[in-house]
Amino acid sequence: MPRGLTSCFATLLLLLPGSAYPADDTVAAKGLTAVAGIKVGHYTRTERPTGCTVILTEAGAVAGVDVRGGAPGTRETDLLNPTATVQKVHAIVLSGGSAFGLEAATGTVRWLEEKGIGFDVGVAKVPIVPAAIIFDLPVGGKPNIRPDAACGYAAAAAASDAAVAEGNVGAGAGATIGKLGGPDHAMKSGVGSAAIALPNGLVVAALVVVNAVGDVIDPATSRVVAGVRTADGRGFADARTIVRSGALAGVRPPSRSAENTTVAVVATNATLTKAQATKVAQMAHDGLARAISPVHTPWDGDTVFALATGAIPGEGDVMAIGPLAAEVVADAIVRAARSAMGIPGYPAARDVAPGGKP
Repeated sequence: MPRGLTSCFATLLLLLPGSAYPADDTVAAKGLTAVAGIKVGHYTRTERPTGCTVILTEAGAVAGVDVRGGAPGTRETDLLNPTATVQKVHAIVLSGGSAFGLEAATGTVRWLEEKGIGFDVGVAKVPIVPAAIIFDLPVGGKPNIRPDAACGYAAAAAASDAAVAEGNVGAGAGATIGKLGGPDHAMKSGVGSAAIALPNGLVVAALVVVNAVGDVIDPATSRVVAGVRTADGRGFADARTIVRSGALAGVRPPSRSAENTTVAVVATNATLTKAQATKVAQMAHDGLARAISPVHTPWDGDTVFALATGAIPGEGDVMAIGPLAAEVVADAIVRAARSAMGIPGYPAARDVAPGGKP
């Protein structure tokens, strides 16, 4: 058998059901911070449900990005193009507050500058901090309350390598799902995180803020975890059924609250080029397609960042990392729905489906 094909076959064996997937509860419980060198910090505003989440890579990490949704809100994503000069980022900021929330990244930049972290331009070190936002302005009734630079600074200062807090925290504080039937039928979602470690030391992890038009689907069962509620609010209408019925033909979003966006960061300890990280980000979108229906709509701004810390020397295997990235993204999405707590007007999975736990 040719050498390349042998390597590919060995990789496939690791991925086959029942093969040596790790039963590492410690890695799984940490989520994104299972990748050494990555810290996560949340800041949640108390005035209304909104906030920001900062993913710190203080030593720098190679990064890529893939934007699929029709209504994205981002900052500094052009720097992640493989042809761009800058090779590493120092943080990723995910925020609520729609385009206003991009201001949170300014606070994270300030925190990093104070620590002497950034791209050395001779006269200063410039922190490289891409960002993406979700639309949560209608949630809580105070749209003038949004994450600002002070929030981004506080989230960076709070970042640690402890297990990632999930649910109604940070950028997920105002996240909702199931708005295909209008805001009156929507539910609460939030932040979810998941990780996988292979016996060879490879770790792939994800953090996702789920704020989708559609439903969250458990890929293991194909059942709705949370999403569009029925008229009585006690069950799920199932967005897939709504789409198949033709009810959406020619329909515009029922309100501005139908603007959404799911944003994610996947990370690995492998060594990747920017082009390879971009490919991993592309492949990670498969996780969104497995766990959200519908997804990548004109009303979503779905964006996935990919980070590679390079702790494992030698060229990383995108054929192994990409599928794992899709898997942890799907797992994190389900966890985001199951970890959420209901707020006024937006019940959570645990409220509509008893026993809904991460």
